[in-house]
Amino acid sequence: MIDPLLGSGAAGLYLIGWLYQAVKLCDPQPAKTRILQVIAAAAIALHGLTTWGLIFVDDGLDLGLFKVLTLLALVTNMLVWVSGINRPVHNLYLALFPITLAILITALTDTKSSSPIMLSSGLQTHILLSVLAYSFLAIAATQALLCGYQNWQLKHKHQNALMRALPALETMESLLFKAIWLGQVLLTLSLISGFLVYENLLAQQLAHKVAFSLLAWVVYAVLLFGRYYYGWRGKRAINWTWMGFLAILLGYIGSKVVIEFFLR
Repeated sequence: MIDPLLGSGAAGLYLIGWLYQAVKLCDPQPAKTRILQVIAAAAIALHGLTTWGLIFVDDGLDLGLFKVLTLLALVTNMLVWVSGINRPVHNLYLALFPITLAILITALTDTKSSSPIMLSSGLQTHILLSVLAYSFLAIAATQALLCGYQNWQLKHKHQNALMRALPALETMESLLFKAIWLGQVLLTLSLISGFLVYENLLAQQLAHKVAFSLLAWVVYAVLLFGRYYYGWRGKRAINWTWMGFLAILLGYIGSKVVIEFFLR
């Protein structure tokens, strides 16, 4: 059973964390990372309990669209929180917290649910790899947004509060490509495990997802190749990052929307 209080508590803490960080942007004193990390940890803990209640039902797993998006948001925030212990990535919360808040509220108020399913260990591994891959690539897409904003501000010689709060552009791009490398490795393992687990991965309801996942893999592979051999950075790297992530979104979310809302 889902406790609405847990979900409401998580949503409230995400909102508090975002407001704290947004207010500190206008303050000469930067936001205290420790306070932000404590708020984020509490929000993630309640978010985790809420996600457990949403997905793990009596007859198996409910893998409806908004439930899975809640899980993806949870893993993404967890990865940023862990990375924030040693790296200056906490400014990603400015984009992640509002998105997570919207996903949580939608999942808690959504009255529809998918038919519960029982999964084999192989399929569970495939889903775990997919969730981790999508989460790292979501982090990369968020990082690319901030890099794009930072690049635009530098090009037009602007220096606002958010610019002063962000690390140097070189550091931001380094973190961006680390997230892409990890996401690409996990996406590769996810695709391999999918071909091993499913008897017919190109079946009608999976073909769309597979095609866009392979397209995303190619886009990220080209981007990493361009980075390594030609030093791609700036606007080109940002555009390719978002091309890959949009392919991921179309492949997974697009197919879920069609199956759950149009073919149901």
